Amino acid sequence: MALYVQKFGGTSVGSVERIKAVAEKVKGFRDQGHQVVVVVSAMSGETNRLTDMAQALNDDPAPREMDMLLSTGEQVTISLLAMALQQIGVPATSHTGAQVGIHTDSAYTKARIQRIETEDLKADLDAGQVVVVAGFQGVDEDGNITTLGRGGSDTTGVALAAALGADECQIYTDVDGVYTTDPRVCSKAQRLTSITVEEMLELASLGSKVLQIRAVEFAGKYNVPLRVLSSFEDGPGTLIVAEADQDEDAMEEPLISGIAFTKNEAKLTLLNTPDVPGVASRILGPIADANIEVDMIVQNVAPAGDYTDFTFTVAKGDYKATKKLLEETVIPDLGGGELRGDDNIAKVSLVGVGMRSHAGVASKMFRVLADENVNIRMVSTSEIKISVVIDEKHMELAVNALHKAFGLDKADIESE
Repeated sequence: MALYVQKFGGTSVGSVERIKAVAEKVKGFRDQGHQVVVVVSAMSGETNRLTDMAQALNDDPAPREMDMLLSTGEQVTISLLAMALQQIGVPATSHTGAQVGIHTDSAYTKARIQRIETEDLKADLDAGQVVVVAGFQGVDEDGNITTLGRGGSDTTGVALAAALGADECQIYTDVDGVYTTDPRVCSKAQRLTSITVEEMLELASLGSKVLQIRAVEFAGKYNVPLRVLSSFEDGPGTLIVAEADQDEDAMEEPLISGIAFTKNEAKLTLLNTPDVPGVASRILGPIADANIEVDMIVQNVAPAGDYTDFTFTVAKGDYKATKKLLEETVIPDLGGGELRGDDNIAKVSLVGVGMRSHAGVASKMFRVLADENVNIRMVSTSEIKISVVIDEKHMELAVNALHKAFGLDKADIESE
C-alpha cells in the first residue's frame, strides 16, 4: 500500500462531468489499496470570474478581502468532489486549508507555508477516508485566510506530500508530462520520461508553465518524488527526480533536456554612462526600490575613465515604468546619458545538466542561430543554462532550429 497525494488543476475539475472522471480515477487508486489525498484547484475560469467581480466593485480591493473571496473557488470544488466520491461508494471528507492545518505567514495573495499539522489528516486516512483538500490556501497565526498566489495548488500538493512522507506527489493537468519545449510552437516536441529538479526549476523560471516554481523547490528541498500526468488520458507522465541517474544508460542522455522561451521581456540600454565604481548600483538601486525585477544584465568593457553602455532586461509589463524611472531619476543622477528601449524581444534558453561536463554547447547554439540569420542581442549563462535575447519575430524559428540541432526531435530521447 502506498500513499499518494494527487493534485488536479482547474481544467481537470472544470465541469461536473470532469469532477466525476476525477472521482473515478481516485477510486481506481483506492481500490488497489492505496491511501489518497486529493488537492484541487478552483474550477477553470472561477478565479478570473471572482477577480472580475471584485474589480467591478473596487478598482483596488484590499488583499485580505481578495484572499477571502478567491479561497471560495477551491471550497466549491472540494465539496463537489467529495460528493462525487461518496456517490460511487468511496468514503471522502473535504477540508479547507485552515481545516487541514496549513499555516502560512500573513503575506496576503502571496503567502508562504510555514507548517502543516497532519494529525487529523492522518486519522482520516487511517479510517479509510479519501481526504480532499483545497489547494492554494492556508491560514495565518491570527486566523485570517491567506492564498499562495497563482498556481499555488501545486505548492499545496507538494507541501502535503512532504509533510505526510507520501510515496509520490502526482500533478494532474491538461498535458501528459513535461516536454522538450512547447508543442504549440514546435510540433516535434517530445515528452520527457524524467527530468531533474534542477532542470525543471530552470525551465519553470524561464517560461515553462507546467509547474509552479515554488512547488518544484519544495519537491527538491524535501526530496518528494513528483510526477506530471494527464487528467484526460493514461500514461506514465514525467517523473521529476532529485538528480540524474548515474547508471550506464545515463551516459547516452542528451546534453539538452529542454528549450524554454518567453516573450514577456523588454530590454533597456543606457548609452554613455560613466564607467566608474558604483554606477551599476545607481542604475539598478532605484529600480529595485520600485519593486521591479531585473533579469539579464550586460555592461560593455570600456577604457579606464571612459564611458560604457549598460543593458538589462525587465518583464514587459514593467517596461514603461522602468523607462520613466530611468528618464526622470537615474539619468539626471548620472549627469546625462542616452536611453534606448525595445519591448519586441524574446528570450530563448537551452537547459540541461549535461552542459556541466560537455563543452561546445554555447558555440553550437550560436552557430545554429547564425545559420538561420537570427541576431543575438544578449547572452546569459549558468552551469546548466544558456539564454539569449533575440528579436521576438524570430522566436519560433530559433526554437525549432535549436530543437532539431540538439537532437530533441527524436522520439527516442526519453531514457528509461
